[in-house]
Amino acid sequence: MIILVYLDYAASTPVDKRVLDKYYSTMLECFANPNSSHRLGLLAKEKIDKASLKIAKYFHIKPTEIIYTSGSSEANNLAIKGIAKRYKSYGKHILISSLEHNSIIASATSLQEEGFEIELIPVNNKGYIDIDILKEMIREDTILVSVTSVDSEIGLRQPIEEIAKIIKEKKHCFFHTDASQSIGKVDIDYEDVDLVTIAPHKFYGQLGIGLLIRKENVGLKPQIDGGKSTTIYRAGTPDVAGIVAVSEAIEIALSNLDNRYKYIKNISEIIKEKLKKYDGVVINNTTNSIPHTINFSLKGLKAQQVAKLFSDHEIYVSAKTSCCPVATPSKLVYALTRDKSLATSSIRVSLSHLTTMDEVLEFLKVFDIIYKECCSNGKI
Repeated sequence: MIILVYLDYAASTPVDKRVLDKYYSTMLECFANPNSSHRLGLLAKEKIDKASLKIAKYFHIKPTEIIYTSGSSEANNLAIKGIAKRYKSYGKHILISSLEHNSIIASATSLQEEGFEIELIPVNNKGYIDIDILKEMIREDTILVSVTSVDSEIGLRQPIEEIAKIIKEKKHCFFHTDASQSIGKVDIDYEDVDLVTIAPHKFYGQLGIGLLIRKENVGLKPQIDGGKSTTIYRAGTPDVAGIVAVSEAIEIALSNLDNRYKYIKNISEIIKEKLKKYDGVVINNTTNSIPHTINFSLKGLKAQQVAKLFSDHEIYVSAKTSCCPVATPSKLVYALTRDKSLATSSIRVSLSHLTTMDEVLEFLKVFDIIYKECCSNGKI
């Protein structure tokens, strides 16, 4: 019997039933517009206020520092463009890491067309931002530094707390991090970070909503104008049920962090040890990678071909991050390895506390079948 094995949790996760239940019950109870002044509108607003307070406590912030968006891509756009256009009188120099999500790269590219200067912060051979190099790159006219907490393909964890302390000393320079791949996986202190992007669908929340934490000393130029919302920085009728459900997802994810991490670390090590025994396999992860993401290359094969072979066996992995164009090398693997062949043949296996040992064994069995088939055909 073929077992369906989902190993693409870095792309999206199934919604936790408790989160769905919270969404459904809130949707039935609070369908009114929270901006309305009648009783039902006030009830809806009260639900948002309570959920925001709950989220704020988990991140040690004020409820007014939360901006609800349609997802992490919008949150990243608001952070990058919002800072740039609000503080351009102080400078037009922006630093982003070479491991960023496409929504940050695209935002930076659009700003470049408007006269902003964008520089990429390199990573060392361990995939780590070199703090000394970063210090040298920051100038008087640098207004923004954006470094992902954990990247989406290799799972490289960056020294966010250390970078935040450096940026804090700089006048009119702000620090943004995309925490889409870190929330619910690893414990990072965001106290000194000015802007934090959060993607609930990456930690068993629902699609269609995101968060941008904006510390109260940070201004932004809104990217969506319109009517009243929960903040002046983003217009639109608030999604009451969505916000309440997200508060539930955050509570569940953060309260089980340690146990989930230990379990995932164990199964990740089992998979990597098995893969290392194959001559044609190169593990692209480094000691700075979190265990949730395994990235490997199969020499001589195109990533899309390999992903298709796995899919034919009901094993669902990713050729690279899902937002990137098909049939192009992995920018993140190339940024780390400087090897185009590895970047062209890289496969991402992303794990969860939901991943069972039976699924791990099925993946390894199918991998062995694919590897031997490709060897016999002279492809490896």
